[in-house]
This record gives sequence, structure tokens and C-alpha cells, in this order.
Amino acid sequence: MSLEQYLDATYLKTAAQAGISKKENIRIVEQNIQEAIQYDFKLIMIRPEFVSLAKTMIVEAKSKLSVGTVIDFPKGDNATEFKVIEAKKAILDGADELDFVLDYEAFKRGEITMIKEQVLICTKLALESNKVVKWIIEVAALSHHQIIQLCVLIKNVIIANFKESFYDYVFVKSSTGFYQTQEGLPNGATVETVKIMLENAFPLPVKAAGGVRNYEEAVEMIKLGVKRIGTSAAKAIVEGKESNSEY
Repeated sequence: MSLEQYLDATYLKTAAQAGISKKENIRIVEQNIQEAIQYDFKLIMIRPEFVSLAKTMIVEAKSKLSVGTVIDFPKGDNATEFKVIEAKKAILDGADELDFVLDYEAFKRGEITMIKEQVLICTKLALESNKVVKWIIEVAALSHHQIIQLCVLIKNVIIANFKESFYDYVFVKSSTGFYQTQEGLPNGATVETVKIMLENAFPLPVKAAGGVRNYEEAVEMIKLGVKRIGTSAAKAIVEGKESNSEY
């Protein structure tokens, strides 16, 4: 199976998180962009401050690689207005896809009206700018019942407000890959959670992110029905190797 066009090659660490200098971190970002171009991956997923750099490298290489970035990452707990400002900047810088972290803690507190408005406002901004939008729900922070509820909420907002032709451009995404779990529990996509998402987000596509580290796991996710896989192990996956990447 050819996996390249399913893979969002991902590098989202700050210099502090990586324990290196900012200059060293930029070099790693550049390396990841170059590898994504070389391996013909679907997309390079990076932090907003590196979007312009990625676009420049892609144009110079005459590549079709898309650029994705994260919005309100990794906690998603800023106001919708903050998400809009950050998204508009990313769009101006040339991002093709916007992965918004939903305010899942507000959802858990029962702030349903605010969450619906957040999904509507940010999705509208992205689609009107001809961008793909993905909603990160952070499955490791949710119960199975909450995953169902949130997938249905996002789906219903999209169906109620957008034409069917837009459905393929609004993903429900499992994880940031940065959520801190206890007792070594998975913090990203699992077969169990992805099955729940696929069943309850349909007809919206699903992106499995976090925890997919080898070829076999990637193939399993695709066979389940995911349309995209977010992983910092993209190179290892297509080379048939095992990665010890954290996300």
C-alpha cells in the first residue's frame, strides 16, 4: 500500500520542548520540510511561525507539498477570537490546512453553545479562505461517551451550516500528541477511539494523530477508514521502520 498521500509529516516541538536552541530547532524544522518534499508526503504539519519558511522551501523545490499548521495549540483553551486571529495570520502566511484545537475542557464543563459557535466561526473562516480545517478533540482527555458527543456535535454543526460539497474539507482529528496522560496510557489515536470517531463523525473524514509509529499501524488505520494520519514518524513509516517518536 502506498501511504505517502495519507501522511501529514509532523514536527510541532518548540525549542524548549526539544531541549535545544532556537537555531537548532529551525534546522530540524527545515529537515522535516525537506524530507516531506523528498518523500512526496501529503502535507508538512508545523507550528504557525514556520509556515512562511515552509512555503518558500516548497516553491523553490517546485513541490506540491501542502502546509498545515496548528491553531491554539496544544490546549485549545483560548477564546474563539484568539483562534480566529491566529488562523488569519496562518492563512496570510500561506497555510493550506488549519488544525484547530477545540476547547475540549469547556465542552466537558457543558459550555455547548460556545463550542458550537467556535466550530462554526472557525470553520467558516477556513472554508471561505479555501482551506482544509481539522478539529482536534483530544481523545485521551475524553471518555468514550464524550468522544461520541463531540464528534456528533461537530458533524451536526457542519451539516446544518455548510453544503455537502464542503464535508470532505472538515476533518475530526483525534489528538495533539502532547496531552499528558497518567500511568502510561496512550495520548493519541488508538484503534478503539478511531473506530468511535469514524462511526460518529461520518460523513466528515477522520484524521488519526499521535501514536502511529510504523507501517503496520498506519495501514491498520487506513483500513479502518481514516483519510489522514498525523505523525512525526512519517519517514520511518514509509521506510518500513519502527519509530520511538512521542507523537
